[in-house]
This record gives sequence, structure tokens and C-alpha cells, in this order.
Amino acid sequence: MRIVLSGGGTAGHINPALALAEELRRRGDEVFFAGTPTGVESRLVPEAGIDFTAFEAAGFNRNHPLSIFRALRLMAKGTKAAKRWFSEVHPDAVVGFGGYVSLAIGRAAEQMGIPLVIHEQNSVMGLANKDLARHADAVCLTYGHAAASVADKGKVTITGNPVRSAMFEATRAEGRRRFGVPEDAVMLLVTGGSLGARHLNQALCAMKDELLARDNLYIVHVTGPKELDAVTEALALTPEESQRWQLLGYTDAMGYAMAACDAIVSRAGASSLAEISARAIPALLVPFPFATEDHQTTNARAAVEAGCAFMVADDQVEGEEFRTLVERLVDEPGLRAAMRAAAEAQETGNAAALLADIVEAVAKGA
Repeated sequence: MRIVLSGGGTAGHINPALALAEELRRRGDEVFFAGTPTGVESRLVPEAGIDFTAFEAAGFNRNHPLSIFRALRLMAKGTKAAKRWFSEVHPDAVVGFGGYVSLAIGRAAEQMGIPLVIHEQNSVMGLANKDLARHADAVCLTYGHAAASVADKGKVTITGNPVRSAMFEATRAEGRRRFGVPEDAVMLLVTGGSLGARHLNQALCAMKDELLARDNLYIVHVTGPKELDAVTEALALTPEESQRWQLLGYTDAMGYAMAACDAIVSRAGASSLAEISARAIPALLVPFPFATEDHQTTNARAAVEAGCAFMVADDQVEGEEFRTLVERLVDEPGLRAAMRAAAEAQETGNAAALLADIVEAVAKGA
């Protein structure tokens, strides 16, 4: 079968699409990708060896009402161009992952009678997916909470958020060798996402003495590129201390870091949570407070309710609750075991296969 995937704007849209592409190609399906010419997808998709076609798209900025005219013009232009492209590609199904480009691609599929599936990564459905859900043949969600935006609940399936196979390839032993962490040590991974998280970094720096007082604790701290110098200066680690507290502005070895760690302190973006859940890592989540409709807090709340994680608000990380929860994660193996078991019970590691099943069924008209 020939399947078109579409999404743009952020890695949160692209990573699950690439995970689905891996699974579909493993099954022998042919995959094409429609994205924007300058978005992260324009780099990541070709790097994955997937046929990429670019379409211009833009959103509506509420602070600049006139921007709606450009957005609508590009929408109409993109939809028309997508229909011409579909006439060449002849897709059996189209899958939208969000972002304004997927709205044009999805509407073109609808107008041509091509089966349409959408996947929502967050607990609050984005504008593009919310619009396309009305006409999609299937709506696949990471969190059941997002179903509130879907009128026809019969179209909804909770698949979880697909994670690329590379995230599962590293073993704990390989990860620990890569970061120089002894097998019998406790490893805490700290990450604020690709841009870092200033409050989170500052809160960890304030805990330096009490954390390093634990001789068996190793910390891998991914600060974000813009935060590395400030965190390095604030911690002022001695050569001996830096053997147990590694500072990185960015790492392309996150799969190894997640495989190696016993617990994680992280933001609650869709991609981060999908990887944490798939790896069943006990977590303390600090949602980014300015995410659209505060969806990171809703994302994190679902993990907390499932028993997989703790959560602290961004403006509370320098308080006593944050310190206490970090200490519990590193000091209580029984707690970590219970959280890991709760995460494993979610069975999110097979999300790509579940989503591929639905896409193929829709493509076949089942």
C-alpha cells in the first residue's frame, strides 16, 4: 500500500510520524511525507530515507488578525497542490499528525475521497487535528482526554504515541558504559527538552550538596544549549564531582541515557512522555507552563493518575515539594519499582504497531 504522512512545525509531530513510517515500511508499505519547506521535518524526513514533498503553510496569529488572510491563502494553495500531488502518488490512505500543513493535506484527501486517519500526540487536540477529526475515517489518540474534541466517539482509538525503534535499541549496560555510570549506582537523568528549562536547572543546582552527598548517585544533566554555561558556573563542579554529575548542553544519545537511568526529571511534552513511558522510567514531570491550553500539565496529570510519575508546577520547582520528590526518586528503590510496573502496564511500547494496524485497515476499507 501507498501511505502519505503529514505533519509539521515541531519534532512532537514528526517523531511519531517517523515511528509509524518505520513500522509501515517494515510491513512492506510505501511511505511518502508532506511537510513544510523550512520545518524540522524538511531535515528529519529525508534523513530517514523517506520521500519528502514540501507545501507552504502558515498559522493564524491572534495578535495580528490580518495574518488570517495569508493563512487562508496558503491553505487553499496547499490543498490544490496536494490534490495534484495525490493524482501522481495515488495514496491508499493519508495520516495527519498535526500542524497547519497537515490541514491542507487532510482537506485534499477528504475532497478526493482518500481515507484519512489523524493522530493526536497531546491530551488537548490541536487546531488542525480538531478540524480534520470531523471528516477523518479514524481518530487515534495518545490520551483519552483528547476525545472530548471528537463528536463521533466511534472513530476514536487510544493507540498511545509511537516511538522510533532507535529508542529501544540501547541496553542499560550499553548506556551505562557510554556515560561512565557503574552498574550498581543510581542514575538520575535530568532534561528540560531541546531548549532547556531554566527553573528546573536552577532547582537542581540548589540541590548540589545534598545530591552529591549520596556516594552512589550519578547525574546526567542535559541543560539545553543556551543554559549550559550558566549551569556550569552555578554548579562549579570539581573534577571529582564532575565524574558523578555530567553536564551536557545537548545529546544525540538520549536513547542510551534513558536506557541507563533509574529515574528522570523532565518536561512533559508529547515526545518526551512517549519515550519515558515506552521505557517505563519513573519520572518527576515539570510541565512547560506556556504550552497551548496548558496541555503539558494535562499530559503529565495522566501519567500521575496512572501511577507512573510525580508532577510539580514550573513555578514550584524551587520549593520543598520538588526537593522531597527528587530525593524520594533517588532514595527509594521500592517506589521506583512500583512506578516502573505502572508504566509497563500501560503497554505504550506497541503504539506504532497499533497505529499501523488502523491505517492499513482504513486503507483497505475495513
